[in-house]
Amino acid sequence: MTKPLLAALALMVTVSGCGMVRESRLNPFNWFGSATPAQPAPAPDRIVAPDRRELAAQITGLTIEPTPDGAIVRATALPPTLGFWDAELVALDKGESGKITYEFRYRPPVEPMAASTPQARSIVAAAFLSNKRLQLINEVLVQGATNALTSRR
Repeated sequence: MTKPLLAALALMVTVSGCGMVRESRLNPFNWFGSATPAQPAPAPDRIVAPDRRELAAQITGLTIEPTPDGAIVRATALPPTLGFWDAELVALDKGESGKITYEFRYRPPVEPMAASTPQARSIVAAAFLSNKRLQLINEVLVQGATNALTSRR
């Protein structure tokens, strides 16, 4: 009778400790906080050739989703009309300073399109950050033409 009781007590003590892990930095879901508004950063020396696509009009959402191999940075933009395509988060730097900056770029529609609703116009782009790069990064900034969103650890 004492063995099952001791096992049940040990299980309850172990499970009660899970609440602490949920709020700690050991939990990958706590790596980055929610997105907050930020000022667009001045363009540093680019690591790639200049991109001819348009800068997104407005950034409306930013999430960083942990994966076993790193994290996915997912940003949502709101273009002025329907039909924008070829969206991509273009890295402006390598993130060696602890902050990585992305520009949200896309191509305009080939022919004039209707304005429609904001939900229909929204467009999503994502970028992958490996665990090795995440060790160096404390802040992710995604910028558009009129605003920027940032997420910090």
